[in-house]
Amino acid sequence: QVRLVESGGGLVQAGGSLKLSCAVSIRTFSSYATGWFRQTPGKEREFVAAINMGAGGVYYSDTVKGRFTISRDNAKNTVYLQMNSLKPEDTAIYYCATRFGRFSVKETEYAYWGQGTQVTVSS
Repeated sequence: QVRLVESGGGLVQAGGSLKLSCAVSIRTFSSYATGWFRQTPGKEREFVAAINMGAGGVYYSDTVKGRFTISRDNAKNTVYLQMNSLKPEDTAIYYCATRFGRFSVKETEYAYWGQGTQVTVSS
């Protein structure tokens, strides 16, 4: 059974940094892609970043490009999201999700999801 567990969320001041982790329990880690999404109350879930866990290709939303970095450690079956220069508008619940094959920006194409971790950026 596929299981994803996020960690690393918290409260940070604007301009600060946080690093989120997503531990993925899956047999063929390199055959999957993992994405990070975020959601605030009353809004749809928004794509943030994604990575192909085999070849390592990455993709970012324009909103976070240049501030966030997604990476993976195949030995640990873990995907990270390093978030720098955080802004109050980055406040959200962050979810990681995984799918077989290459990454996608569409949440409906991800079959497995974590429980989410809260990120709060104060001004």
